[in-house]
Amino acid sequence: MKDIIDKIKTELALRADESVRQSGLRFFKEDVKILGVKSAEVKHLAKSFYKEVKSYSKKEIFSLCETLLKSGIMEESFIACHWSYNLKDKYLPDDFEVFQRWVENYVTNWATCDTLCNHTVGDFLIAYPEFVQRLKSWAKSNNRWMRRASCVSLIIPAKNGLFLDDIFEISDLLMQDEEDLVRKGYGWMLKSACEKHEDEVFSYIIKNKSIMPRTALRYAIENMPPERKKEAMKK
Repeated sequence: MKDIIDKIKTELALRADESVRQSGLRFFKEDVKILGVKSAEVKHLAKSFYKEVKSYSKKEIFSLCETLLKSGIMEESFIACHWSYNLKDKYLPDDFEVFQRWVENYVTNWATCDTLCNHTVGDFLIAYPEFVQRLKSWAKSNNRWMRRASCVSLIIPAKNGLFLDDIFEISDLLMQDEEDLVRKGYGWMLKSACEKHEDEVFSYIIKNKSIMPRTALRYAIENMPPERKKEAMKK
């Protein structure tokens, strides 16, 4: 299996572009490892190499994903996220522990957090809704990426109208989080919940607007009608 990893590294290195790397670095406040490969090319490589590993067992593919995530290189992490999502029809309850380990140990920036959690973790939760309760312990973690993961894992379920009470609970836990990216994360979650539950989300925001940070509030109301935005922003 090491050969596959070596091939991926070689192909990414061949496509690395310093101007793309410098452009990408502007989106991050923390130090990140970026090679400078365009996202379309990373996606193409992920699909191409998946053809070589799709006959492997899920355990073997997850092991490859973990190796890619461990590198800390963003393009490699995106390939890992793509592969783990490809296995969504094979998810089992025990996989939650794998995904939690990945978030806790290998996620070091918002892009990897969102790519992994929006799709891989989000689809897992749709399949196994009982695990939504576990996100509440993530929301209490000292690890800011775990806290962001607790809300961005619910973006896709929220758009489908799922887990509204849990979304409000997690928002309560994160309400005055010190990290801007966590505030943006739960604001985004609330905005997604608006697609099916705008009235309930609006009531929640009005009830909490005196304590909700402006960053989170603005994200949450982004797609609401102008009159509701005005009411929510009124001091």
